[in-house]
Order: sequence, then structure tokens, then C-alpha cells
Amino acid sequence: MEQAALFTIFGGTGDLAKRKLYPSLFRLYKKGSLAKHFAVIGTARRPWSDDHYREIVRDTIKDLNPTKEEAEEFSSHFYYLSHNVNDTEHYDQLKDLSDRLDGDYQLESNRLFYLAMAPQFFGTIVNHLKSQGILTEKGYNRLVIEKPFGFDYDSADELNEQIRNVFPEEAIFRIDHYLGKEMIQNISVIRFANNIFESLWNNRYIENIQITFSEALGVEDRGGYYENSGALKDMVQNHILQVVSLLAMEVPTSFSNKSLREEKVKVLQAIRRYDEEEVAKNFVRGQYAAGELDGKDFAAYRDEPNVAEDSTMETFVAGKFMIDNFRWAGVPFYIRTGKRMTEKGTRINIVFKQVPVNVFNFEQEETGGKDLPQNILTIYIQPTEGFSLSLNGKQIGQGFNPEPVKLDFRQSEEVTGNSPEAYEKLLLDALNGDGTNFSHWDEVANSWEIVDRIRQAWDQTTPEFPNYAAGTMGPDCAFELLAKNNHEWAWQPDHWYRERGKLD
Repeated sequence: MEQAALFTIFGGTGDLAKRKLYPSLFRLYKKGSLAKHFAVIGTARRPWSDDHYREIVRDTIKDLNPTKEEAEEFSSHFYYLSHNVNDTEHYDQLKDLSDRLDGDYQLESNRLFYLAMAPQFFGTIVNHLKSQGILTEKGYNRLVIEKPFGFDYDSADELNEQIRNVFPEEAIFRIDHYLGKEMIQNISVIRFANNIFESLWNNRYIENIQITFSEALGVEDRGGYYENSGALKDMVQNHILQVVSLLAMEVPTSFSNKSLREEKVKVLQAIRRYDEEEVAKNFVRGQYAAGELDGKDFAAYRDEPNVAEDSTMETFVAGKFMIDNFRWAGVPFYIRTGKRMTEKGTRINIVFKQVPVNVFNFEQEETGGKDLPQNILTIYIQPTEGFSLSLNGKQIGQGFNPEPVKLDFRQSEEVTGNSPEAYEKLLLDALNGDGTNFSHWDEVANSWEIVDRIRQAWDQTTPEFPNYAAGTMGPDCAFELLAKNNHEWAWQPDHWYRERGKLD
């Protein structure tokens, strides 16, 4: 169904707009969700013309192989306005252009404002949108915001107050692009559409849950940003805690924005708030040193551009969350994320408890009667998408020696290549007014409360960095964290096993 709307992108010359927003809008255009009745205004400080802006837009979509006619027609809907966010006169110009395009393209006074800028400008922009009459009365006005949403609870709360003075909560769409990923959305289907799992989805049958966000890249050109953020705020506060809430929430009364949000917020409220001593026991951090992998050398974090030579900012976090409710009491949720790890990979491992008695021990006397391999449900999020279930079957041959077997499903490259990109899905959701896959303020607030306690505890001590080599799976303390509970990470790349002589 075709949508009618005016997109105003603050930060229209930036990297996000070029890499994600313009290609996603073109995909929606190709599929017919956008057709004749849409227009885009890009704003930024650079003194570009409409023609130059359209040339940039066409360049951003060339990998999508548009015909010349498609590229020309699509880009003709784009307009550029050189803009200073602090200059009231510039908002008057924006209003005039917006009103003209609303008539030219019959946009029904529907306006979607996308703030692809630093959060310190959010309050200024939304106040001017209201004061200069850019918000319409007949259609809808929606605001899409990129992370980071503040840098701690207090700043996020202040920012939220500024925005909520102009936009109601239901018109605010806080983007977490991970919520647009196919397999993140698949978590709910795997749980609630399969009784075999939902009936076991509790502390009676699950021993622990593990979430790994592994990145092979370093900080690249984001050293300046990372020095003020670190892995804790960059990944745990938003992406990881969102995944935890999806995994742990109760069955919603309906699959609606309101019901899902209520259940996710309950989980975040139930996550145990640690004091300084508990943080020291349950969370560890790391920073990568120089390293080598597959014949390629990597620089240390402290040698990256715009990073202090004595930086104590973490590039790796591992920790254990406990959820104090009836379903999850006693089940650790282990998380880890880091830069310059062995390989890129995001996956979730649901580790089920052992059977009460291993009746096959008598078959394993030569190995000392080891425990059976555990049943593990793995959800692969990237780079591959799919899931697998590790079971125990009988070894071929004499006797009843069990061996692990895997039921494995992966989406084909053709399917994943043709599936909607996360930003495409989220932009269409925003056009439809569907906030299901966006973060509500209550989720953001609870996430900051959890993360602030960890950050504040860490700020009281000076870590011994660097403590892991680039190209490895993080510092030793991340493995010791699980070993204290007689657990181990269920996923390690082949390199890890090969280094320890566990893989031929």
C-alpha cells in the first residue's frame, strides 16, 4: 500500500543517511510502499544544491541496480536545504519548503522527522519544529531518533522531557536497528509458536542463556565517539538488553505494541540492580591490544585514531544478569560483546539442563562416565540467519554410547539477500505508526538504570588494560566468569578450539 508522507532528515549529508536511509527508501519505492506521493528534505550545514543532493542520492543506491529512469524518478523527490539547527530563520525556510512540497506531492500533511544527528541537538530541533509551525494539524507528525539516547539516565530523562513537550510518546520512534533484524523478530515466533519450547522456557528446564555480539572490526574511524561511550553504553544499554527482554518476557496478551512493551518493561524492571561489590563479581571488561589473525596484524585500541594513549575505555564487556521473577529465578543470562574479536557473529544459546540421571554412564567407563552433552538451542542472527538444536543420539556401532547430533536450519543466501534490510522495515513501521519494533521510554529508562550502576562501579577503579589480543575471543576473565558457576561459553569460533588442540 502506497504511503503519503514528507520525510525531513536532519543530518541528510551524514554517513547514516547515505549508507542506510536512502537505500532503504529506494527499496520501499521499488516495492510500491512509496510511489508518487512522497518527498524528502535533507538538511545539514553544507551548502549543497538540489542537483548535487540528488546526485549523491543516486550514488547511494547504485549497488541496488536501479534503471536510469528509476534512479532519476526516485531522486527527483529529494530536496536540499542548508540548515543551521540553531537559526530560527532557517526553520521558517524549512516550513515554506515543507508546505510547498505538501501541495506539490499531495502528502496529506503527513510529516516524519528523522534526527540523524548528535542527541544534544534533539531538544533544539523539536522546539523549533513546534515554535515555527512546521508541525501540521491535519496529518500526522512523527519523530524518529537514532541512538545514543542520552549518555546516562539523567541526560536521557532530560532529553525525553524536551521531546515529550512537543511529541506524544506514541509519535516518538527510538530506533534500535537490531530490532529490525529478521532473526531478532524471529525470537518471539520461535518461543510463542512452538509449544515444545515455550513449555520448557523457564528455570525448571533452562540452565543458562548466553548472548554473544562479536565484532571482528576495531573502532575504525569512531575512536572519538568510542572514547565517550565504550562497549557498555554502545551495545549493552540498547541492543543486548533489548534481546534479553525479548527472550525473558512473559507471553503477551496479544502481539501488539502495547502488550509487547508491557512485558518487556516487566523484564527490565526485574533485572537485579547490582551494587559495586556485585558488579565486581558479575561483570568484567577488556580492551584489545595489538594482535594477529590469519597472517594479518591489528593495532591496539590505544593506537587507533582519536584514542588516548593511556585510555581506560573498554572495548569488551562480559557479564551475568539475574532476573528476579518466578520464571527466571536462578537462571544466569550471560552476555558478551567486543571489538576485534576472532570473527563477526551474533547468536543466542539457550542451554538446557542435564537429565537428572545419565543412565548411559556404564557405557562411558573408559572416559570416566562424563555427563551427557547438553541440549542447546542456538539462534543465529548474523552473519548467517537460522537456528539449530543440539540433541543426543546413539553412536553407530556396538553399545549405547551417546553422541551429539544437530538439527540445523539456515536461511539460504538467496532468501537473506532478498529479505528487507532492518532500516527498510523500521522506516515502513514508522510510516504505518507501528511502534512494536522501537524502544519505548520505559525501556530506555530501565536500561539506563541497569547500566549506570555498572558504569559507576567501574569508574571507581582503574582497569589493567589492554588485557586481550586483537583477533581473540576476549580476556581470560570472561571465561573465568562462567567457570565460577561450572558453565562455559557454548560458542567459540574454530580458531579458539584449534588453538587449544580441540579441533583437527
